[in-house]
This record gives sequence, structure tokens and C-alpha cells, in this order.
Amino acid sequence: MTTTDRWSGSTPSQTVGPYLHLGLLWPDGPDVVPPGTPGEIWLRGQVFDGAGAPVVDALLESWQADPDGCFDHPDDPRGARRPTVAGFRGFGRSATDATGAYAIRTLKPGPLPSPDGVTEAPHLDLSVFARGLLHRLVTRLYFPDEPAANAADPVLAGLDPARRSTLVARPAPDGFRFDIRLQGEHETVFFAV
Repeated sequence: MTTTDRWSGSTPSQTVGPYLHLGLLWPDGPDVVPPGTPGEIWLRGQVFDGAGAPVVDALLESWQADPDGCFDHPDDPRGARRPTVAGFRGFGRSATDATGAYAIRTLKPGPLPSPDGVTEAPHLDLSVFARGLLHRLVTRLYFPDEPAANAADPVLAGLDPARRSTLVARPAPDGFRFDIRLQGEHETVFFAV
């Protein structure tokens, strides 16, 4: 095999690998808002594999609108707008621990206009990175205290009714709990993005 033959074609995909904990974390990564922000909530949960075992080396990223349903981002169709809450950054990152648990401190987002003119229920977009995944998995977290908004949400409405519950968090004393199952019974719904 010549050097040209060896390097022709595309580079094979790689899993997230050990770099995840070496270069993707930062001390305040789980804090979408600073500690003590009025109205802060914790989103906590665990990540499980197809056999039901905790995934101890995953990374979760959250992306969300502010409490007014706006993004400080140029792709927001209404135009980028600075959040009205001091220190709100709309993005968080939390590694799982030895029990597969993660935690993100944030504020509940507001409803969002969708590109086709309907309103989406308050939700967070979550990406899951882990050993063995060639690409991130993308899901959503919806809130259980928004039954009317959830019922009208176009994304939830487009899912099999039996699977919708995998995207709705459960109430917890300091916020909400949202477990993610990568495969198997009660597998979390993931989206192709």
C-alpha cells in the first residue's frame, strides 16, 4: 500500500474517548446561572446504558432559552437579545459521576415560537456524549408543570404517545429529575439533528 492509498478516503469516526474529562469540563460548567439566582432550579438525573447500568463517563450539555423564551444568539428569528437575568448564559455542561448522575443549575425557560409559527412548550435541548458513541445524542427535557403547553407542543405531538413521557421530567424538591436511558425499555427519545 502506498502512502497515497493509505490516506485516501475519509477519516473514520472516533468515539468521545478519554478526552471528555480532560478538556471538555470547566469548574462552573453545570451553572447556567450563578448560585443564588432567584428562581434557580436544579435539573438532576442519571444516564443509563441499554442494560440499565449507570454510564459513569458521560457528558451532558444543555442549551435553552431564557425565562422570556429568547436566545442571545444571532439565529433567534426575533434577533439576539441579552437575557434579562444577570449571569444567565443559556448553556451548561455536566459530567456524570460514579453513579451516572449529573446536575445542572438553571432557570426554567419560557415558551418558544417555532419556525412554522406555533409555540413550543418550555424545554431544554440536551446533548449526551459518552464512550462508545460516535456522535452526540440529542434529546429534550420538558416540564411536568406545563400540561397544556406540552399537549400543544408540535414536537411532542409528533411522537408516539407511548414515548412522550420519556421527555418529561419529574418534580424534585429543588427542581426536576430527568433520567436518560440510552437504549432498552423506556429508551429516551433522541432526535436526528
